[in-house]
Amino acid sequence: MSDAFTTRVLTLTTGSAERIVDLTGDCEAFLREAAAGRDGLLNVFVPHATAGIAVIETGAGSDDDLLSALHTLLPADDRWQHRHGSPGHGRDHVLPAFVPPHATLPVIDGRLELGTWQSVCLVDTNRDNPDRRVRLSFLG
Repeated sequence: MSDAFTTRVLTLTTGSAERIVDLTGDCEAFLREAAAGRDGLLNVFVPHATAGIAVIETGAGSDDDLLSALHTLLPADDRWQHRHGSPGHGRDHVLPAFVPPHATLPVIDGRLELGTWQSVCLVDTNRDNPDRRVRLSFLG
């Protein structure tokens, strides 16, 4: 089974600001080792109640646009019933309903099959928890 399924955990520090972290390079490096030219699926999972995984364009302002849209949709104010942490932290716990904590992506010939402008990203709006883990799993 170890040849068919391989997993690795990335440890990231996102800091004290809301961030979108491009994981595409980490995914590609993992697949070079784990997939070794095979077809299969890459699952990317963040085991946190306040973060998500998105497949978006980065570097052209889309990452900032996503954070802006999340601010509009999920304002960091006192409307949330979940109230521990920094002001508006309750919205961070709603985030995974809109940006799910996982993505499953095709791998063809050992390479991540993304569109031209697509990147795999961690979306982290929780300023109270800068330490994140992301599990990459390849099923061949």
